[in-house]
Amino acid sequence: MHDPTSTKPVVELQAGGLLASALGKKILFTSLYFSEGAPIGFIWLALPVWLKKDGAPIEQITTMTGLVVLPWTFKFLWAPLVDILQSRWWTLRSWIILAQVVMAITILPLVWYLPTIGVSTLTLLLLVHAFFAATQDVAIDALCIHSTRPEERGSYNGWMQAGMLLGRAALGGGALMLATSVGRQAVVGLLVVSIMIPLALVVFGVRAPVNDQNRGGLKQFAGNLRKMFSDSRLWLGLAFGLTGGAVFKSLEVFYGPLLVDRGYDEHSIGLFTSTIMIGSMIAGSLTGGWLADRFGRKRIVGVSLVWIVLSVGLLSHFDRILEGAQGIHFWILLASTAMGIGVFTASLYAFFMGLTRPGLAATQFSALMGSTNGCESWSVIASGSLIAWSGYNLAMSMMCVVSLLALMVLWPIPDVRAAHSPGVD
Repeated sequence: MHDPTSTKPVVELQAGGLLASALGKKILFTSLYFSEGAPIGFIWLALPVWLKKDGAPIEQITTMTGLVVLPWTFKFLWAPLVDILQSRWWTLRSWIILAQVVMAITILPLVWYLPTIGVSTLTLLLLVHAFFAATQDVAIDALCIHSTRPEERGSYNGWMQAGMLLGRAALGGGALMLATSVGRQAVVGLLVVSIMIPLALVVFGVRAPVNDQNRGGLKQFAGNLRKMFSDSRLWLGLAFGLTGGAVFKSLEVFYGPLLVDRGYDEHSIGLFTSTIMIGSMIAGSLTGGWLADRFGRKRIVGVSLVWIVLSVGLLSHFDRILEGAQGIHFWILLASTAMGIGVFTASLYAFFMGLTRPGLAATQFSALMGSTNGCESWSVIASGSLIAWSGYNLAMSMMCVVSLLALMVLWPIPDVRAAHSPGVD
């Protein structure tokens, strides 16, 4: 049984491989999150801009992206399989390899057929991709929880978010710029490569441990599950995850179409997104991880969320009084929002890891993370309807209100800053 006062990883790692050193773990988790971020950048930014320029209505675009988020929202339903189905021959490494192979396979057809695929078929392919991408995320996060000490997870989450954001930059804004010179199909080919390279690191550089917190089989797992469900911190965390990020989760999907409607060209959007926007998020992630480990995860989550609300609120205000005219306010306030998003995300993920029982590393953390994806799904769809009804400004204002109200849910959750997870038995 794990000693709850220990600062060592919950599962002792096998010697050798990338998991054996701090540098190796940073390289591994950063690259794996890069392979998560690349498809997200493509699906959430490049693809909506392409569809908008091809004449698709904004409601159709936001509905497609909202649906694709659903597997991420409900990944906790099959996450227990990742906790339970581990053995000497099938580990977290095996789960990651399987997921990434299918992720690449579901994107590959777009290399040849992207111009002719209808939105319905495209949505189906992306849903399958998202299912396995969400499974990959479950296994990666579980591996991080098992192989890092609680007091250093803010820093690791900062590096992981930096990797994800680099992937988003490369295949989000970068895709928009590259497509003007090499074509959309070549960009999709690069997306497949961005998944395969980190996969090679896992295949040749990882020997993953087995979760020994469930050696008692289903009975012990069920006992851990009962304790998890009786913990009020779980339910408060889920409520905050479902609402806190509404202000920026929705903006991340529709700010591309917003800039198109304000007269910005594809190259300008791609250049800003892949440099200033993503650079601000990366700086925020690394800063947020550092701040969270030193000043408390919950405190940094709350402060950064207020910062984001102020930035988006000002963006809506200036866009309204300037009547949709182009101006420097777009770039300044979007960059400010991006910085806040980076700080918020790194600190929130570390905060959620502190609430997670090691024996349920995949299950509980996936439920908490799934709630943030659920926030993205409903807020994107709701924002699309609000935009179609009354414009972008109403959508931004309403999401600001929701995120501010979510702080009332965050307040009573204890901030776990001890050197061990709270639910370890």
